[in-house]
Order: sequence, then C-alpha cells, then structure tokens
Amino acid sequence: MFFVRSPSPQAALFAAALGLSGLASTWPTLAQDLNPFGSSPDNAKRYDDCMAIARKEPMRALPVAEKWLGDGGGMGARHCQAIALFEAGRPEQAATQFESIARDLKKERPDLRADLWSQAGQAWSEAGQLDKAAAAQGNALDLRPDDPELWVDRGLSYATLREWPRAISDFSRALALHPNDVEVLVLRAAAWRNAGNAARAVEDAQLALKAAPDNTAALLERGFSLLARGDAAAARADFTKVVSLVPPSSDAAKRAEAGLQAVVPGEKTVPASSRPAGSGDKR
Repeated sequence: MFFVRSPSPQAALFAAALGLSGLASTWPTLAQDLNPFGSSPDNAKRYDDCMAIARKEPMRALPVAEKWLGDGGGMGARHCQAIALFEAGRPEQAATQFESIARDLKKERPDLRADLWSQAGQAWSEAGQLDKAAAAQGNALDLRPDDPELWVDRGLSYATLREWPRAISDFSRALALHPNDVEVLVLRAAAWRNAGNAARAVEDAQLALKAAPDNTAALLERGFSLLARGDAAAARADFTKVVSLVPPSSDAAKRAEAGLQAVVPGEKTVPASSRPAGSGDKR
C-alpha cells in the first residue's frame, strides 16, 4: 500500500461512538516518495512541493496547483488541487476531482485508481453524502477487493446510513481477510446489536475480548448487547470494569455510567463524533 492516512471525522462517526477513533475511515493521500504523477524529474519535484503545501496551507496551495496545471502539470496538479480543496474544507469539490482523475486514468494503474476512489469516498463522507461515499468505496473495492480497510471504510459508511445488513456484510468481508481483528469485531457487534440481533453482538464482543480482555470498546459493546438481551447483571459487570479502566471524565466512562443506569444506546442511531484531526501515519 502506498498512501498516508489522515482522520476524517464524518466518516468515523460510528467507530468514534464505540471508542474506536483510530480505526480506518480516513482519507488517504498518495505517498510523496513514489511520485505517482511525476512523469519527469521536474514534475516529481513540483508534485512533492505542491503536496507539502496542500497539507499545511491549503489555501496557498490552490493557486500553486492552478498555475502548475496551466503549465501542463496534468494529473499531478489536479491531484494536489483535490487535496488542497479537501484540506480547505471543500470536500464535495475534492471528491468530484478525485473521481474525475480516477475516471481519466481509464484502465491504467488499477491500484492507483483504487486509492483515488477511496479518497473520493472519504471526501464524500466528510461532505455528509454517505450514499456517494459508499458508491465510491465500492468502486475502490472492485479494483482492490483484498484490502480489509476498504471493506471497513464502506462498512462504516453503511453503518452511518443505518444500513445494518450491508454494514455487517462488509465488516464480515474485512474479518475474512484479517481474522480476529478486535476493532472490526467490535464494529460488527455494534452493527448486529443495532440490527436487533443481540445474541450475535455478544458473540462478536466476546471474540474481541478473548483477544483483548481489557479492551474498553469491546467491554462496552458486550455490556450494551447484554442489556439488550435482558442480562442486566452480566452487563453491569462489564460496565463496572470499564469504569475501573478509564479516566472518570472520558467518553468511555460516560457510556459505562449510562450502562450502569441501564440506558441502552438508542437503536439505529449513530452519535456524532468530535474526533480531532491527526497528522496521519504511513500504512
């Protein structure tokens, strides 16, 4: 894989609600060291320079990208422009640009096109257009179906849309490629619970806890699933353990306290996220 990921709050609504803010659903930017649009040494340098500005000063990067485009910068300039648009808070325009570049590549560079469709999906997600996000992520999956993170990304879009069977299917595909992933098990457990199948939710949460006994997201999800199943005593044990593991003012503590009051999160609701932006890490 050759892109850097940086958080997208809108796309992580469902994950953040479960305390999984580090999980997927983040928009990728193509790694500078590969210069995928650098057809010449000069273009490669201009791509690197433009992308560096786009990440730090997007409003300054826009005229730089436009000038380079006028100088024949082609897809490299267009990609830098798309990244700058996203960083400048214009995700719809960015998504349209990502999709346009992916289409213009036609059948060339399928892996690169998969990254561009993934970027488009994350930009549509940031814009709150989850139907378009899921469609773009589906195009990415058509090109790279063996990437578990892409399945998680689209599963998160479906979860935010409250399309629980589709979310469960995508999380299951991710787990088939990367078995026993704790965070994805928790996501699927929450989707099962929201779909009205508390028993399957408990099963997934328990699989997660088998691998990570003190994982607070898994403990919370098992607790809420047990409550939904009517097992208040067992649920209380999970919530009490969470309270002992996390800071009192944390979101996890607040959710655990709600659970101790037997307050089950409303079915088919996805709380908003206040997840902060991060610097992104190479995957």
